[in-house]
Amino acid sequence: MIKKLLFIFPLVIFQLFLSQKGYSDYYKLREKYENFEENNEKAFSFIQPYINKAKKEKNYEKLVQGYKDAVFYTTSKDKKLMYSDSAIGAAKLSENKDLISIAYLEKGVVYYYHYKKYQQALNEYLLAYEYSKDTKNEFLKFQNLYYIGVVKSYLGYYLEAAELFKQCIDHYSSQAKSNLHPNEIFNNKKGYLNSLRQLIICYRHLGKNKEADSAVEIGLSEVGNNKDYAQEKGYFLLSKGISNYKKNEYSAAIESFTQSLIPVKNSDDFAWLSVDYFYMGKSYLGLKNNSESILYFKKVDSIFQKNQFILPELRENYELLINHYKKEGDKEQQLYFTGQLLKADSIISKDFMYLSSKIHKEYDTKTLLDEKKKLEKTNSWGSFIIIGLVILAIALAILLIIRYRREKDIQQKYILLEEKFSTHHSVSEKPLPIIEDKRIGLDEGKIEELLKKLKSFEDKKDFTQKGLTINKLANQMGTNSNYLSQVINDCKGMNFNKYLSELRINYITNLLFENKEYLKYGIETLAKECGIASRQNFSDLFYELNGIRPTDFIRKRKQELDSKNNFTGLNPV
Repeated sequence: MIKKLLFIFPLVIFQLFLSQKGYSDYYKLREKYENFEENNEKAFSFIQPYINKAKKEKNYEKLVQGYKDAVFYTTSKDKKLMYSDSAIGAAKLSENKDLISIAYLEKGVVYYYHYKKYQQALNEYLLAYEYSKDTKNEFLKFQNLYYIGVVKSYLGYYLEAAELFKQCIDHYSSQAKSNLHPNEIFNNKKGYLNSLRQLIICYRHLGKNKEADSAVEIGLSEVGNNKDYAQEKGYFLLSKGISNYKKNEYSAAIESFTQSLIPVKNSDDFAWLSVDYFYMGKSYLGLKNNSESILYFKKVDSIFQKNQFILPELRENYELLINHYKKEGDKEQQLYFTGQLLKADSIISKDFMYLSSKIHKEYDTKTLLDEKKKLEKTNSWGSFIIIGLVILAIALAILLIIRYRREKDIQQKYILLEEKFSTHHSVSEKPLPIIEDKRIGLDEGKIEELLKKLKSFEDKKDFTQKGLTINKLANQMGTNSNYLSQVINDCKGMNFNKYLSELRINYITNLLFENKEYLKYGIETLAKECGIASRQNFSDLFYELNGIRPTDFIRKRKQELDSKNNFTGLNPV
């Protein structure tokens, strides 16, 4: 997909700068799976031992690599996100800013390529950039700039993106001509060509057609007939075809689009394959070949149906189909493509909210809905469709009510939890309880001693130890587990497991309230931070003690902080 296009030089290359250990034990493990195809989960029989070894040796650089490999080979996009969170946690333990930058970059890639959540991806890329600002590794620095530029371009910030791509072009161009290893020269040449291609996209959207045409010719000249740059050539040909179309050179445009189809298909880039088909259809329309143009417009719709994603500039594809079938008097097809346009508008508005207002709409939502009602009245199946829409509307209303009530309940629980932590932050801050001799059949001096040790245990946050049991704690305190269990039960008013759980959950809840950095962590990382091994166990305990799931709490806390920032950022009138 586009992932292979943005930088053929993957993040793995950067590891060459971090480690030169050669044929280490880690390498021997990785060489067993590093040639597997992406999403081949057979690799996990080797990845898990790799991760375990890195954890045991506290080798955070290798641990980050292990989690990155897990992201690459798992088929589940949710697990990809989970492993990328783990990579961030491991990188932060290393205190290596370059490694932290790589980890955030990895999470941004997951959001961008696997979820198509552009705003979240940009947030991660910006964090990666913050950590790499002072890096001496130019490769990492400009890789960050490139990714930020790509997302900015998709979000419509073409001027800002163009400036970033110009910086990348200058850097990669000079590096590709320098006295480096052939592999590094090749990677920098790839970076240069992809940055040039992205700059062309920005120029085209900014109306700088002469600059775009000039950059296309430079790109085609650079790649020539070199098979190593076949994909890049395909994208330059696609850009050339768009330029031909805008000049009303329809036959030349079709020739360019035809030549670009195979390399674009081979890159598994459905988004830009749609662009290819769309402009191919418009070019045939320019030649008055309506049947051929409709064929390509329908191919765009097929891709949209399969992937539920469409670029904003392809909205016109449905307007052209609607007009075609309106002229043909085919109300069934007109109704179908009207529905598809409404669906496309919904997706564009969700993913590109601020872009949607910039797109010229021949049909606004109200007009489309009115047209849809007229069509349904004249269509023989109109009554069934109306009933279906009414049922759908009722179902949506019910879902919205359920969601509203759930959000209200979560908000109330969040407020109660906030009030609780405004009075005392953790169990360890509560005063020592008064001992009643009649409830404990132990020596009073022994009880006092154990309570002081428990106080020290709480103050030092020793409860975050992983795998802690009452036997282990009793050994650490120089007593037996029965005495310790009795003191905790009678003096703390709870059993050992409940006591340990409250300490851990109160500790992590307090951190989430006081340190916004922890709001960026994944659930698994937070669980490990407080000593809980299982992600699910952590979530269940958090809910049991706080009355709210950790994911909901983090979301509410972020909303509260954002609203405070927005308020304090307002200028007085």
